[in-house]
Amino acid sequence: MAVQEGTRHALVTGVSSGIGAAISHRLLRDGWRVTGISRRPPTPADGLTWLEADVTESAALVQALEGVSAPDAVVHAAGLQRSARLGDLSAEDGELMWRVHVQAATILLDTLAARLPDGARVILLGSRTATGVPGKSQYAATKAALPALARAWAAELADRAITVNVIAPGPTDTPMLSDPGRADTPPVLPPLGRLVSPDEVAGLTAFLLGPEGGAITGQQIVQCAGASL
Repeated sequence: MAVQEGTRHALVTGVSSGIGAAISHRLLRDGWRVTGISRRPPTPADGLTWLEADVTESAALVQALEGVSAPDAVVHAAGLQRSARLGDLSAEDGELMWRVHVQAATILLDTLAARLPDGARVILLGSRTATGVPGKSQYAATKAALPALARAWAAELADRAITVNVIAPGPTDTPMLSDPGRADTPPVLPPLGRLVSPDEVAGLTAFLLGPEGGAITGQQIVQCAGASL
């Protein structure tokens, strides 16, 4: 069942900055109504409803989702990176990234699956780093879990024409690049000579949520400016 233009509703996490903010702005521009979840308030905009919640807190996230009307799309864009090499790994950092990237995604879909209309779309923001990068083992492990979730959920929801995909950007020009928690692994400029733009990730998201994206499901799409070459 196709979602009618002008009535589309997307739930987006991490809307206060970076890729989540770019996706929210793009969807609003395309006529979507957006419910955004983040710890910090996003830039106010017509059509945007903000729910304050820390996605690392399971009970708080479930509570925030209680009042959310059935979304036509779910985009889990919240993320963070903590980097360290063997010998300096932090169990706390590993657990934190797991809660943000994997546990929050699981809670979102487990809570909302029954509310999603036929033909809904789900996107998880992964990372090209999921293939494994020195100094980013814990981050890579949490991002590598997302394609497995997406494939399993895509198979479970296929009879309702609900698609589930992962977008895996390479180095992207967001505040995460200057986060002290990833200082040990500074970004490397990809072969195309520039970082990925958050707006480019938002554009790919819009495609997957649009009418031409309905036959793509269970996939991880890498968008890395040539970093995988």
